[in-house]
Amino acid sequence: MPFLSSAKKVCKKAIGYPEEIVPVVSVKEWVDDQTSNPKQRVTEYLISMFPILQWITRYNFGWLTGDVIAGLTVGIVVVPQGMSYATIATLPPEYGLYSSFVGVSIYWLFATSKDVSIGPVAVMSLTVSQVIKHIEATHPNEWSGPTIASTLALITGFIVLGIGLLRIGWLVEFIPLPAVSGFMTGSAISIAAGQVPGLMGITGFEYDDFHKITRAPTYQVIINTLKGLPRTQLDAAWGLTGLVTLYAIRVMRNAFVILILTIAAWLYTRHRRSASGKYPIKILQTVPAGFKHIAKPSVEHKLLTALAPELPVSTIILLLEHIAISKSFGRLNGYKINPNQELIAIGVTNTVGSCFGAYPATGSFSRSALKSKSGVRTPAAGVVTGVVVITALYGLTPAFYWIPTAGLSAVIIHAVVDLVASPSQVYSFWRVSPLEFLIWAAAVLITIFSSIENGIYTSICVSLVLLLIRVAHPRGSFMGRVKLTTNSLDSKGVETREVFVPYNKKNVNPHLKIEPPLPGVIVYRFEESYLYPNCSLVNDALVDYVKENLRRGKDMSNVSASDRPWNDPGPRRNAGTSEQEENLKKPDLHAIVLDFSQVSHIDTTAVQSLIDTRSVVERWADHPVEFHFATILSPWISRALIAGGFGLGVSSSRVLHDLVPVVPYGEDNTNFIATQDVNFTRDLESGSVKKSDRESELESWTEPIISENTPFFHIDLVSAVRAAEVKICTLHNLVISSKALPKAWRDGSVVKSGQWSKIKQKKGANDAQKSVIFGKAARDIVLAARQGGSTDPLKNLQLAAVLKRAKDMDVPKENIEKALAKASRSKDQSGDNFIYEALAFNSVGLIIARQAPVKFMFKRVGYVIVSAADATNQDSQDELVEAALTHGAIDFDNIEDTS
Repeated sequence: MPFLSSAKKVCKKAIGYPEEIVPVVSVKEWVDDQTSNPKQRVTEYLISMFPILQWITRYNFGWLTGDVIAGLTVGIVVVPQGMSYATIATLPPEYGLYSSFVGVSIYWLFATSKDVSIGPVAVMSLTVSQVIKHIEATHPNEWSGPTIASTLALITGFIVLGIGLLRIGWLVEFIPLPAVSGFMTGSAISIAAGQVPGLMGITGFEYDDFHKITRAPTYQVIINTLKGLPRTQLDAAWGLTGLVTLYAIRVMRNAFVILILTIAAWLYTRHRRSASGKYPIKILQTVPAGFKHIAKPSVEHKLLTALAPELPVSTIILLLEHIAISKSFGRLNGYKINPNQELIAIGVTNTVGSCFGAYPATGSFSRSALKSKSGVRTPAAGVVTGVVVITALYGLTPAFYWIPTAGLSAVIIHAVVDLVASPSQVYSFWRVSPLEFLIWAAAVLITIFSSIENGIYTSICVSLVLLLIRVAHPRGSFMGRVKLTTNSLDSKGVETREVFVPYNKKNVNPHLKIEPPLPGVIVYRFEESYLYPNCSLVNDALVDYVKENLRRGKDMSNVSASDRPWNDPGPRRNAGTSEQEENLKKPDLHAIVLDFSQVSHIDTTAVQSLIDTRSVVERWADHPVEFHFATILSPWISRALIAGGFGLGVSSSRVLHDLVPVVPYGEDNTNFIATQDVNFTRDLESGSVKKSDRESELESWTEPIISENTPFFHIDLVSAVRAAEVKICTLHNLVISSKALPKAWRDGSVVKSGQWSKIKQKKGANDAQKSVIFGKAARDIVLAARQGGSTDPLKNLQLAAVLKRAKDMDVPKENIEKALAKASRSKDQSGDNFIYEALAFNSVGLIIARQAPVKFMFKRVGYVIVSAADATNQDSQDELVEAALTHGAIDFDNIEDTS
């Protein structure tokens, strides 16, 4: 409908929608990709939640043998460990058995790791004890310790389950290995220090009863323990003996030590009970048989509110320790775990376990290592371990009565010592990253001198701050060229190729000779994503380098003080020619090549910063500067850069200095598109894909890998630099002798360059075929002219080559003049018409001077420098005409029409 069509046009104009669009990735494409085949995606998601379906149908007797051996071995260990860890959590020992049974019995149904053993662990048990301590301090005598612990298991399990179901387990990756190792080392030292009094039988400080660990920070526990050594009791005979024996033997040591110590305790204490019911050493005494505490977990609002401050640290430990252990054993044994599925597994385990009275359980490092070494084949080994635990829970509890608590302390100390980072591991942190070593040290010290909660929060916060600092202060390098020579294995002999390395030589041979690009070309490599925290630093690096090493285009020595910018005064006025001469010795800025090979993301602020950088350097150079981009990784980066007016091959005067959608290149109904002729640039992106048969009859050329609509985007750094250098490579060794104007036209040295490849018209071409050729030539002329528009000859090589090719293709002069007239409608920053100057080969050139256009074809090799000041009046124009004719030019208007 006409009304809707008009309204659509008005809306597009209001938002700046481009009339002609360069093809880029769209949001619709992304949405379509993410929502394609939803039925299959849902099916795959549901199947992925039960990894057991992938291997249970292939289960065999060989796997069963390995699983039974590993399951029995872990079961014999988890029984004494479970009861020991329950004492750390300030819970009765049977709750450790509840957590052990539920963990191994449920985890295998959802697991993607065959080695991990779920159950009570030392660090989580210490955290539970501190949660119970906090709740009892703020709400005394309202809830029992087991009630608090089981509710904590329910809530943390539900949170972790939600994280797994939503597939956001990648959040765990924000906590680096040194932070994990640091708080685990600090926790292990805290646990071991807290068990030494129980090992030695020391009493009389900071203890409520045997089941409760010391309340003070770790360093105070160590001091109090040293002070209490004179009060060592007979328990030390069982504790020290058990600890030494645990390190002396390597097979079935936990069960063996507890068995021997229990028998010894029974023999010694059975007839030595005092009148008050006490024994000469501390023993475990009554352990209820079976699941005596199965009940619905408490979900009182008041209890949940009280638990809320403790949930973050509890949840972090629950998921972090498990993921770290499962990944470690996956790498060790050559399989890949699914972190999200592992979170689902421990989430379900703890949610269900809360109904059995269990407290939070996660992956155990010591039992997982034992399980792996025992030759486990599948996660089904957990079923065998569960049978062992429930057998002990129902059949061995009378024997548990005589277990000496000093023996359990020995088991705990032996188990947690393995969590302490070894000296070699700590040194590796220092070698890889000294800053991460400091994170590790901070986590250890704060855990020891404050609490495990503060240690975890500190290590995580410092790690995130370090990550932000690295993002906000990225390294970047200005690059130079090195030629590598290698001996080929085939008959080709020696092969030579170019690579670009940083000038600072910090990571290369210091004796290496690094060649810079051609004068006027800068190559810069980012070493981080280009985002809002770091874009200003990159902007400063580029601008500072340009101002320090490249020529200022405008002579400021004769500019009055009132006309100078306040923040960039330039040289003193009339201070002599030394500063200007020093400036003229520097190369003129032609192009900046940005290596995006390590840039994975870019945002709006960064693109605007890049636009600002272009504006600043172009004001400094006093002419347009090309920006080339190499190795763009993502189509979304290309989309963002195109929206900022980059990559299109048009002069910056054709794009706004604020971030807006791409604008049309043409100014009338002719659809001129921003393409760069592949025969001119011969960029390395060109492949061997042929055009259609009809177009192949007219011209034979290669199709670029990267779209012709973005000629300043390149497939690699070498091709980007070559494209940036193509306009100045022929003048690299050319010495230009200049004298004072108005004698502005000077002879030039012969340009030594290979001829540009020609696209010739096929004989007998019809009108439609001619139209294709002439239309393409017109588009190329307009594009090349707009890329130039300067009195600098280095900026106009492309225009010269395009005009040369147009002549070779017998394009009528009317077509050429129309294209040039179209291009000349643009205005430069001073409001004057652009002056186009052609530097040609063998040779064709054309000049359009201000006001009255002056057109020439040059028959000889050479070049001309044109000054805007030389065309301001008729006398100057006459002088230009005379000089052109002197240098072998002929009037373009008198050239015979070949159409």
